[in-house]
Amino acid sequence: MNGKKIAFFDFDGTITTRDSLLEIIKFLKGGTAYYTGMLLNMHWFMANQIHLISASLLKEKILSYFFSGTPENVFKEQCDQFAECDLPGFIRKGAIAEMDRLRREGFEMVIVSASAENWIRGFANRQSLGLIATKLEVKNGLITGKLEGKNCSGGQKVIRIKERWDLKVYEEIYVYGDSPADKPMMALATRSFYQPFRKA
Repeated sequence: MNGKKIAFFDFDGTITTRDSLLEIIKFLKGGTAYYTGMLLNMHWFMANQIHLISASLLKEKILSYFFSGTPENVFKEQCDQFAECDLPGFIRKGAIAEMDRLRREGFEMVIVSASAENWIRGFANRQSLGLIATKLEVKNGLITGKLEGKNCSGGQKVIRIKERWDLKVYEEIYVYGDSPADKPMMALATRSFYQPFRKA
């Protein structure tokens, strides 16, 4: 083996203490609009809970309600502002410490997230991490609220990883996750870590 090492991190709940989609809505729209919007969309959450609609469709409903029609360049600026100003407040210190340790040991590191790449990219760039995440559809320069391709969750994470990396050439593969949706990705690991940064 050539000694190559790589680590894949789920984002929401693993690196963060909160759901980044909900937090960026609060950050950009304010508390009143956030809670009003969630109340008006509660039927979609209920439909998802009883398996009438998928998590992907629920995500599209929420994204469409809050962001449909936003110019892509404006949304990029807003996401960058969120990543700089708000996101650091709910990043787990243990996750940063682990990344620092792996970096010293020569690991390549990648975030693999079901959240949209738009508001994660700033953090990933600052930490020199690769990024695989859900993509948002843009038409005529506007965010539509729909997903471009599939939601990057569950087995889709495995598909997206294998599209970009030949894991056979890696001697060590670490995977960090926090939910059942991360289990397929964790099955790729030589060492996996479930909810590793949560305080007891």
